[in-house]
Amino acid sequence: MNFGSALAALKLGNTVAREGWNGKGMWLGYMARRDPMTLPYIYMSTAQGDLVPWLASQTDMLAEDWEIVS
Repeated sequence: MNFGSALAALKLGNTVAREGWNGKGMWLGYMARRDPMTLPYIYMSTAQGDLVPWLASQTDMLAEDWEIVS
């Protein structure tokens, strides 16, 4: 799926990942509200299992290999 569909899936509570990512177990999540953050944000679970803020690259936004992960 494309990035727009992946973003919509995130907002519905799903986690998403790119098939083309090299790190196994990497995925994105979406947080709508949580203290102390006051605005929604996207975060990534890294290959090591750490949760970090995530910003999309142009490559990620134009990719067609996004998928919902469980």
